[in-house]
Amino acid sequence: MSKIKSLEELMKIKEKAIKELQLRDAGKRGKITVAMGTCGIAAGAKDTLKAIVEALDENNINDIAVVQSGCMGLCEVEPTVEVRIEGQEPVVYGHVNSENAKRIVKLHIMSNQVVTDLLVRKGEI
Repeated sequence: MSKIKSLEELMKIKEKAIKELQLRDAGKRGKITVAMGTCGIAAGAKDTLKAIVEALDENNINDIAVVQSGCMGLCEVEPTVEVRIEGQEPVVYGHVNSENAKRIVKLHIMSNQVVTDLLVRKGEI
């Protein structure tokens, strides 16, 4: 890979990357992000991610993207999951084990109900 030689070149690379990300989420009404930092993985985030994907598949939900992120900075409530639905405030849930992941899909994704007993934060930071 060659070195970036100007700010303009860097901006073009950034724009291309943003467009590619938008295409990946095209046609989706929302996104579930599972924090997969070291603390999240140690707390069981791999099982959380698997349970979310399985619950979406079992319910034939194809319009929600599932992605992984690094640490959200909420180590004390890991595993953490952020749910973003088009037209709604983002919601961050904590202590999301496999069972809680299924509840989030059933209640939040399918019925538009915030799972209040798992709620860590609502809205943008």
